[in-house]
Amino acid sequence: DIGVRLFHWLLVASFIIAYASSEEESLVHIYSGYLVLALISFRLLWGIIGSKYARFSNFLYSPGKVVSYLKSLISRNPEHYLGHNPAGGFMVIILLISLFIVTISGLKLYAIEEGKGPLAAQINISIVSTAHADDDRYEHDNDDDDHHEYRRYGLYKDVYESGKYKSEDESEELWEEIHEASTNFTVFLILLHILGVFIAGKLHNDNLIMAMITGNKSL
Repeated sequence: DIGVRLFHWLLVASFIIAYASSEEESLVHIYSGYLVLALISFRLLWGIIGSKYARFSNFLYSPGKVVSYLKSLISRNPEHYLGHNPAGGFMVIILLISLFIVTISGLKLYAIEEGKGPLAAQINISIVSTAHADDDRYEHDNDDDDHHEYRRYGLYKDVYESGKYKSEDESEELWEEIHEASTNFTVFLILLHILGVFIAGKLHNDNLIMAMITGNKSL
Protein backbone atom coordinates (compact mmCIF):
# COMPACT_ATOMS: atom_id res chain seq x y z
CA ASP A 1 0.00 0.00 0.00
CA ILE A 2 0.99 3.66 -0.24
CA GLY A 3 2.02 3.75 3.42
CA VAL A 4 4.58 0.97 2.98
CA ARG A 5 5.92 2.44 -0.25
CA LEU A 6 6.34 5.94 1.18
CA PHE A 7 7.95 4.49 4.29
CA HIS A 8 10.37 2.42 2.21
CA TRP A 9 11.67 5.16 -0.08
CA LEU A 10 11.76 7.84 2.63
CA LEU A 11 13.77 5.42 4.76
CA VAL A 12 16.16 4.78 1.88
CA ALA A 13 16.65 8.53 1.36
CA SER A 14 16.98 9.46 5.03
CA PHE A 15 19.46 6.66 5.79
CA ILE A 16 21.63 7.59 2.79
CA ILE A 17 21.64 11.25 3.87
CA ALA A 18 22.42 10.33 7.49
CA TYR A 19 25.22 7.99 6.44
CA ALA A 20 26.71 10.47 3.97
CA SER A 21 26.71 13.28 6.57
CA SER A 22 27.95 11.16 9.50
CA GLU A 23 31.49 12.54 9.43
CA GLU A 24 30.32 16.15 9.59
CA GLU A 25 28.13 15.77 12.71
CA SER A 26 25.86 18.42 11.19
CA LEU A 27 22.21 19.24 11.71
CA VAL A 28 21.55 17.39 8.46
CA HIS A 29 22.86 14.20 10.08
CA ILE A 30 20.89 14.79 13.27
CA TYR A 31 17.55 15.54 11.64
CA SER A 32 17.86 12.74 9.09
CA GLY A 33 18.40 10.45 12.11
CA TYR A 34 15.23 11.84 13.69
CA LEU A 35 13.39 11.08 10.45
CA VAL A 36 14.66 7.49 10.47
CA LEU A 37 13.34 7.06 14.02
CA ALA A 38 9.97 8.60 13.07
CA LEU A 39 9.70 6.27 10.08
CA ILE A 40 10.49 3.21 12.22
CA SER A 41 7.80 4.26 14.68
CA PHE A 42 5.30 4.65 11.84
CA ARG A 43 6.17 1.22 10.41
CA LEU A 44 5.69 -0.46 13.78
CA LEU A 45 2.24 1.09 14.06
CA TRP A 46 1.39 0.37 10.43
CA GLY A 47 2.47 -3.22 10.92
CA ILE A 48 -0.43 -3.57 13.34
CA ILE A 49 -3.20 -1.41 11.86
CA GLY A 50 -2.16 -1.21 8.20
CA SER A 51 -3.51 -3.06 5.18
CA LYS A 52 -3.27 -6.84 4.75
CA TYR A 53 0.22 -7.11 3.25
CA ALA A 54 1.63 -4.39 5.51
CA ARG A 55 0.79 -6.23 8.72
CA PHE A 56 3.46 -8.21 10.54
CA SER A 57 0.98 -11.06 10.94
CA ASN A 58 1.04 -11.47 7.15
CA PHE A 59 4.79 -12.05 6.78
CA LEU A 60 6.17 -13.19 10.14
CA TYR A 61 7.07 -16.85 9.77
CA SER A 62 8.77 -19.39 11.99
CA PRO A 63 12.57 -19.83 11.71
CA GLY A 64 11.94 -23.26 10.18
CA LYS A 65 9.81 -21.70 7.43
CA VAL A 66 12.53 -19.11 6.71
CA VAL A 67 15.19 -21.82 6.41
CA SER A 68 12.89 -23.93 4.23
CA TYR A 69 12.31 -20.98 1.91
CA LEU A 70 16.05 -20.27 1.63
CA LYS A 71 16.64 -23.91 0.72
CA SER A 72 13.96 -23.65 -1.96
CA LEU A 73 15.85 -20.70 -3.45
CA ILE A 74 18.91 -22.90 -3.80
CA SER A 75 16.83 -25.56 -5.53
CA ARG A 76 15.51 -22.80 -7.83
CA ASN A 77 11.92 -23.80 -7.10
CA PRO A 78 10.74 -21.34 -4.42
CA GLU A 79 7.13 -20.84 -3.37
CA HIS A 80 5.68 -17.56 -4.62
CA TYR A 81 4.24 -14.99 -2.21
CA LEU A 82 2.17 -11.91 -3.04
CA GLY A 83 3.43 -10.18 0.10
CA HIS A 84 6.85 -10.54 1.69
CA ASN A 85 8.32 -14.00 1.41
CA PRO A 86 9.62 -15.58 4.68
CA ALA A 87 13.19 -14.39 4.12
CA GLY A 88 12.03 -10.89 3.17
CA GLY A 89 9.78 -10.69 6.22
CA PHE A 90 12.65 -11.76 8.47
CA MET A 91 14.87 -9.09 6.89
CA VAL A 92 12.25 -6.41 7.58
CA ILE A 93 12.27 -7.19 11.31
CA ILE A 94 16.07 -7.39 11.60
CA LEU A 95 16.47 -4.11 9.71
CA LEU A 96 13.94 -2.33 11.93
CA ILE A 97 15.73 -3.54 15.08
CA SER A 98 19.15 -2.59 13.71
CA LEU A 99 17.96 0.86 12.63
CA PHE A 100 16.38 1.41 16.05
CA ILE A 101 19.72 0.68 17.75
CA VAL A 102 21.46 3.06 15.32
CA THR A 103 19.08 5.93 16.09
CA ILE A 104 18.96 5.42 19.86
CA SER A 105 22.76 5.23 20.11
CA GLY A 106 22.94 8.36 17.95
CA LEU A 107 20.58 10.18 20.32
CA LYS A 108 22.72 9.13 23.29
CA LEU A 109 25.82 10.50 21.59
CA TYR A 110 24.03 13.74 20.75
CA ALA A 111 23.01 14.09 24.40
CA ILE A 112 26.52 13.42 25.70
CA GLU A 113 28.45 15.54 23.18
CA GLU A 114 26.05 18.45 22.73
CA GLY A 115 23.77 18.21 25.76
CA LYS A 116 20.80 18.26 23.39
CA GLY A 117 18.04 15.95 22.26
CA PRO A 118 15.36 14.00 24.13
CA LEU A 119 17.94 11.98 26.12
CA ALA A 120 19.99 14.98 27.32
CA ALA A 121 17.91 15.63 30.47
CA GLN A 122 18.41 12.05 31.65
CA ILE A 123 22.20 12.35 31.41
CA ASN A 124 22.34 15.73 33.17
CA ILE A 125 20.18 14.48 36.05
CA SER A 126 22.43 11.44 36.47
CA ILE A 127 25.60 13.55 36.67
CA VAL A 128 24.18 16.10 39.12
CA SER A 129 22.76 13.33 41.32
CA THR A 130 26.20 11.74 41.55
CA ALA A 131 27.76 15.05 42.57
CA HIS A 132 25.10 15.66 45.24
CA ALA A 133 25.56 12.17 46.65
CA ASP A 134 29.31 12.67 47.03
CA ASP A 135 28.75 16.12 48.48
CA ASP A 136 26.33 14.83 51.13
CA ARG A 137 28.77 12.15 52.17
CA TYR A 138 31.18 14.83 53.42
CA GLU A 139 28.60 17.28 54.69
CA HIS A 140 29.26 16.64 58.39
CA ASP A 141 33.04 16.24 58.27
CA ASN A 142 33.73 19.60 59.91
CA ASP A 143 31.71 21.73 62.33
CA ASP A 144 33.40 24.98 61.36
CA ASP A 145 30.82 26.69 59.18
CA ASP A 146 33.26 28.75 57.12
CA HIS A 147 35.58 25.84 56.54
CA HIS A 148 32.65 23.57 55.86
CA GLU A 149 31.14 25.91 53.27
CA TYR A 150 34.49 26.33 51.54
CA ARG A 151 35.10 22.61 51.52
CA ARG A 152 31.53 21.93 50.47
CA TYR A 153 31.79 24.25 47.50
CA GLY A 154 35.24 23.01 46.51
CA LEU A 155 34.26 19.37 46.84
CA TYR A 156 31.06 19.85 44.92
CA LYS A 157 32.94 21.62 42.13
CA ASP A 158 35.66 18.97 41.97
CA VAL A 159 33.29 16.04 42.13
CA TYR A 160 30.93 17.57 39.58
CA GLU A 161 33.65 18.41 37.10
CA SER A 162 35.71 15.25 37.46
CA GLY A 163 32.62 13.06 37.61
CA LYS A 164 31.06 14.82 34.68
CA TYR A 165 34.00 14.53 32.33
CA LYS A 166 34.94 11.00 33.38
CA SER A 167 31.36 9.86 32.99
CA GLU A 168 30.99 11.63 29.66
CA ASP A 169 34.21 10.19 28.24
CA GLU A 170 33.31 6.62 29.19
CA SER A 171 29.71 6.95 27.98
CA GLU A 172 30.71 8.67 24.78
CA GLU A 173 33.21 5.95 23.89
CA LEU A 174 30.67 3.19 24.62
CA TRP A 175 27.82 4.73 22.65
CA GLU A 176 30.11 5.73 19.79
CA GLU A 177 31.18 2.09 19.43
CA ILE A 178 27.56 0.93 19.54
CA HIS A 179 26.52 3.56 16.99
CA GLU A 180 29.34 2.71 14.60
CA ALA A 181 28.94 -1.07 14.92
CA SER A 182 25.15 -0.96 14.46
CA THR A 183 25.52 1.36 11.46
CA ASN A 184 28.02 -0.97 9.78
CA PHE A 185 25.76 -3.94 10.54
CA THR A 186 22.81 -2.07 9.01
CA VAL A 187 24.82 -1.36 5.84
CA PHE A 188 25.63 -5.09 5.67
CA LEU A 189 21.91 -5.92 6.02
CA ILE A 190 21.02 -3.43 3.29
CA LEU A 191 23.50 -5.03 0.88
CA LEU A 192 22.12 -8.46 1.79
CA HIS A 193 18.59 -7.13 1.27
CA ILE A 194 19.44 -5.80 -2.21
CA LEU A 195 21.05 -9.14 -3.11
CA GLY A 196 17.95 -10.96 -1.87
CA VAL A 197 15.66 -8.72 -3.94
CA PHE A 198 17.77 -9.41 -7.03
CA ILE A 199 17.83 -13.20 -6.50
CA ALA A 200 14.14 -13.50 -5.59
CA GLY A 201 13.18 -11.26 -8.51
CA LYS A 202 15.06 -13.47 -10.95
CA LEU A 203 13.75 -16.77 -9.56
CA HIS A 204 10.14 -15.55 -9.28
CA ASN A 205 10.30 -13.52 -12.49
CA ASP A 206 9.18 -10.47 -10.49
CA ASN A 207 10.21 -6.84 -10.76
CA LEU A 208 10.22 -6.19 -7.01
CA ILE A 209 11.62 -2.67 -7.31
CA MET A 210 8.82 -1.64 -9.66
CA ALA A 211 6.31 -3.31 -7.34
CA MET A 212 7.59 -1.13 -4.49
CA ILE A 213 7.00 1.91 -6.69
CA THR A 214 3.60 1.07 -8.20
CA GLY A 215 2.22 -1.11 -5.42
CA ASN A 216 1.29 -3.85 -7.95
CA LYS A 217 2.75 -7.33 -8.08
CA SER A 218 1.63 -10.00 -10.54
CA LEU A 219 0.89 -13.65 -9.82
